[in-house]
Order: sequence, then C-alpha cells, then structure tokens
Amino acid sequence: MTILLELFYTFLKVGLFSFGGGYGMLSVIQGEVVTRHEWLSAAEFTDIVAISQMTPGPIGINSATYVGYSAVMNATGSEAWAILGSLVASFAVMLPSVVLMLIVSRFFMKYYKHRNVEAVFKVLRPAVVGLIASAALLLMTEENFGSPVGSPLQFGVSVVLFVAAFVAMKFFKASPILILLLAGIFGGVFYSFT
Repeated sequence: MTILLELFYTFLKVGLFSFGGGYGMLSVIQGEVVTRHEWLSAAEFTDIVAISQMTPGPIGINSATYVGYSAVMNATGSEAWAILGSLVASFAVMLPSVVLMLIVSRFFMKYYKHRNVEAVFKVLRPAVVGLIASAALLLMTEENFGSPVGSPLQFGVSVVLFVAAFVAMKFFKASPILILLLAGIFGGVFYSFT
C-alpha cells in the first residue's frame, strides 16, 4: 500500500527535522498531514491533538499513532490496515531520535562542555520556542477558539480559559493536569447550558 510508504516517509521527515519535542512537531505534522497530503481535515487534526494530550506518552508519538490510524482508516476503511498505519507512523517518527540518541550518547558525556556543543544548544533554544509557538498559533483557529464575529460566545469563553490557564501556570505554578481537568469541567458545564 502506497499510503503506508507515504506515512513512513512523512513521519521519518517529521522525526528528523522537528526540534523541541512533541509540541515542536505539531506544526510540522499539521503541515504535512492536513495541508500537503490532505489525509485529515483541520478539525480532525485538532481532535487528534486533544486526544494525544490526554493519553499517556509523548504528544508527538501519540499524534503520529492517531494520524497513522486515521489516515489509513479514511483511505481504506480497514481497521487492520489502520492499525498497521499507526504502527508505521509511530515507528517512523521515533526512528531518527533513537538512532541519534544511540550515536550522541556515546560522545555527549565526553564533549558536552565543549564550546561548539554549547553554541549549538544556544542556537536551538530559540528555534524550539518558535516551533512551540507556531504549534499554538496553528491550533488557534476559528474551529477551536471561535471568532469575535462568527461565534462571540465561544471566542469569549476560549479567551477567558486561555488567560486563566496562563495566569494559573505562570503565577501560581498550577499543575497542567489540574488546569486541563478544570477547563474541561468548566467547558462541559458551560456548554451544556448553552
């Protein structure tokens, strides 16, 4: 099946060229899966990101697993092929990191204080912040946040939840898990009455 080869190649590229962990990968995954290959819609991708955040494990690998499953399921309608798609995507996104860690771990402890190594890390830090910010901005769509014109109530609730979560984490050092639970409860209660 060509979709399995495309999934492998796509997620191998994501694993090779994404820095900053899973959140840094999200914008690259979305660009490949939603925009380039059109395997999923933006709404489906948003759902996958939400599920990936709630399930145990790294968000990048979880996203690859769910994207692989959904893309193959949408293409073939076969659950067995979809499971294979999730395995292929997960393996492909992890492969570069595993190989790189095996190589780097051999030399890192010997050279980690070297000025060239420190210079590389100084360059990568802003890039990682940029990738994470890009992922956040890509998820701030009208489907997710609403809009001041189209759906002002949803937009207002989204902004209030965003600001409250930011303040709770930044100034009160609240647990992200607690914030997710409280935001979910608030959203569920609020939207059940509207």
